Amino acid sequence: MIDTKALRQEQIEKARQVIRHDSFVTTSTSAIPASTPFTPELIAGADVGFEKNGTVTRAAIAVLHYPSLELLEYQVARIDTVLPYIPGLLSFREYPALMAAWQKLSLRPDLVMVDGQGIAHPRRFGVASHFGLLADIPTIGVAKSRLCGEHPPVGDAVGSYQPLMDHAEQIGVVWRSKKRCNPLYISIGHKVSLDSSVFWVEQCMKGYRLPEPTRWADGIASNRLFFKQTIQKNL
Repeated sequence: MIDTKALRQEQIEKARQVIRHDSFVTTSTSAIPASTPFTPELIAGADVGFEKNGTVTRAAIAVLHYPSLELLEYQVARIDTVLPYIPGLLSFREYPALMAAWQKLSLRPDLVMVDGQGIAHPRRFGVASHFGLLADIPTIGVAKSRLCGEHPPVGDAVGSYQPLMDHAEQIGVVWRSKKRCNPLYISIGHKVSLDSSVFWVEQCMKGYRLPEPTRWADGIASNRLFFKQTIQKNL
């Protein structure tokens, strides 16, 4: 029997440990606006999926150089799924595979964009926050859909955005990354402010709906032909 009440309480307690301001150390000399206090040289994307009717959890982490956004390394981990799908508790199902992929990396990213929610979660502790706290790494939640909160309609122009609000608290930004595509839901993961989260997602765009780090992670995890051919050519 899974004690869901205990897991929800754990989320509440761990959410208090999430750092919502920029807490970043790097030696990069890249030119970045003064309002952004950190400059990552290695930005990773992380994506989690499931195989074999959900019995296997697959996590992919792709490490890119900034500002070129060239792929430097990737790792994929597959483990037995540790928890069934329970709404609001997805991070407990996903983080073990993420940590397994993380441990396989030879490069250590300065920043990780996670395909999923950060604090834009009913208990302010989605997978981006969970992984960031466990790995002690700055993370950003970049989700393709809304889990909680409300927002006004987002304009059609690229770069249009609206605050994602849960009652009186802003928990994220709903950001239009590409015309005629649904917006992204950007939220603090860990050790990165909301303003910086939006800034870095924008810096990692190349005309697709997803920022390059999570686009690569998703493509690698899904074993898509384009990504396989590019990797064989360049790595």
